[in-house]
Amino acid sequence: MSAGQQTRAPHRRTPRAPATVRAVGVLAAVSTLVGLLTGCEADEPRAGCAWMETQAPAVEAGSTVILVDGSASVRGTKRPDYGQAVKAVLQERVEAGDTFSLGTFGGASGDINWAYRKRSANWKASAKNPANQGGHRDAAVGCLADDVTAAQRAVPADGGTDILAALAAGIGLFDKVKGPRRLLVLSDGLSTTGCADLRAAQFGSEQEIKAIASVCAAKGAYSELPDLHGIGVTFVALGHSAGGQPSANRAQRTWLGRLWTTLCVRGGGAAASCTSSDTPVDTASSATLGQTRAGAPPSASTASVPADPLVSYGNGHSRTYPLPGAALFDTLSARVRPSAVPALTDIADRARTTPGLDRVEVEGYVDPRGGSDNNQSLSQSRADAVGEVLVEHGVPQSRVKAYGRGVSPGCPQDVATDSMSRGQRLQCDRRVDIRIIRK
Repeated sequence: MSAGQQTRAPHRRTPRAPATVRAVGVLAAVSTLVGLLTGCEADEPRAGCAWMETQAPAVEAGSTVILVDGSASVRGTKRPDYGQAVKAVLQERVEAGDTFSLGTFGGASGDINWAYRKRSANWKASAKNPANQGGHRDAAVGCLADDVTAAQRAVPADGGTDILAALAAGIGLFDKVKGPRRLLVLSDGLSTTGCADLRAAQFGSEQEIKAIASVCAAKGAYSELPDLHGIGVTFVALGHSAGGQPSANRAQRTWLGRLWTTLCVRGGGAAASCTSSDTPVDTASSATLGQTRAGAPPSASTASVPADPLVSYGNGHSRTYPLPGAALFDTLSARVRPSAVPALTDIADRARTTPGLDRVEVEGYVDPRGGSDNNQSLSQSRADAVGEVLVEHGVPQSRVKAYGRGVSPGCPQDVATDSMSRGQRLQCDRRVDIRIIRK
């Protein structure tokens, strides 16, 4: 018998089934049809999202990179519920058909543990049937929210938080993206390393924000601001730490929003594209956050969490602003470059307006390539020159102390040096530290 032909069974008259049996059969057929249309079985809630793993993105698709803070400050018996906090944004970006990348960050180097990268939400091309397309779209939002919750449980390898370093790693996924590019940063905003280290911040003044931004934007190889030109950045849950951690009040959360949007703009982002979400952030227990849909990306929630330095929300007594020598001086020179004066002016304003200012210490360092006599003399001259600029911009001369420390003992402790080249280490050695100390 050739392919496509069917055999016809001999005709036999069969008894007619009772009406109740016929009704059950019809209902079963309808139930099967509904299951096929939705593409999602009741006992497998994530089945409707499987299409995202193989779906090709649209040519002009945008890209959303979701960065989830995994540090100790957002962990505890009660945690911010990031999955619920970002559902509205996820709905908007899924509707647009973006690709999604999701990762957890932590540690001084900003390393990201990626759950997945460039997963497509091109729901309009995921099926021919409009009902199927709509089902895929709605399922994608729920699955992405659950994935965010799962990412909260992933444990970073190292302690500390460098949010700017995480941003720099995240934007690497935007290469060749033709559509809108967006970073979604889910964090309490408490960076504890790098130029935006907030352990000694006072969380109150615009001068402090300007000083931090100026240091982060310092030119040269030591600059820490990522290139955010053409990228939309939304910060969610700033100031919302886990239970058992120091708590920010409303004014301090507002200050954090201004700080991070300012840093975003200084990195090249448009003011309208650098935003801090004011959506209320609920908390949930660790057990509740563990109840995601079956099949969510696995997490390392059983691993021990590296300790983080505490941010005391204004109770610290000192704050250090490290500035690279290359941004301040020409080679072997102790004359401050004109281009460095704006950053020093911002730091001077911060020192001048610090409540209970005790003193400002300026420490000059050089790298080990010069002679010992020249090293000491050059480091002192550079410290003196920076101190003079601070005084010229309003810091009382009696409060400024300048010290030439000679050859640097190495990079600051909170700077990751494992992957640095020799040139970068030398750049790190050549610096001036400005320490503002309160009584």
